[in-house]
Amino acid sequence: MIAVRISMKATHEPLKRTPVVLRLDADGTETAPVLTDRAGLASFDLPPTSGKILVSGVERFEGRLDGEIPIELWSITQSERDSRGLPGEFPSGSNAYPSMTTRAVRVGERAILTDSEGYLVDPSDWSEDFARALAAQEGLTLNAEHWEVIRYLRARFARQGTQATVRDMILHFRRVWGRERGSNRYLHQIFPRGGPQKQGNRLAGLLRTKGEH
Repeated sequence: MIAVRISMKATHEPLKRTPVVLRLDADGTETAPVLTDRAGLASFDLPPTSGKILVSGVERFEGRLDGEIPIELWSITQSERDSRGLPGEFPSGSNAYPSMTTRAVRVGERAILTDSEGYLVDPSDWSEDFARALAAQEGLTLNAEHWEVIRYLRARFARQGTQATVRDMILHFRRVWGRERGSNRYLHQIFPRGGPQKQGNRLAGLLRTKGEH
């Protein structure tokens, strides 16, 4: 069961009769809108997964969808960017240097530059379509588990300004997935080209970690 509780940040008043939609990462499908009840709660009879929450058509949350997810808004018209509660800013601007070997990842009509290993030259070029295109180049089809890791890595970086270590990932995913799937072995199994810290960071649009060659 997935439940979304919508309230106003200043007054804690629940938002009633507000349409909530889940957009699932695994296949991009959207649920039918569910109106919040008197307590501001919209419930979906779905197992835990990864995806986004849209409130009145505006994206308000992305990440693991499991249990009750609270969303507090300053106003109904609050911008999509400010609604997610991520205080950090992702770096932007080209990291290219003379003689750097680059390659292009085709995303729609654009050719997005990466270095020779697939890390973005300009982190602001990241998009979900880029992640899918790079994954396809690396022979990986992204499922809900991959998206949970990608969204965790981006949210963690936005919150703390540093990449998560493998230890951080194990602690987090052992808590939400259980001991077997939240293990170093399983995380390397689903990210076979460098594990979650290398392949995961590439797909999340983050730079290589310190000390990585």
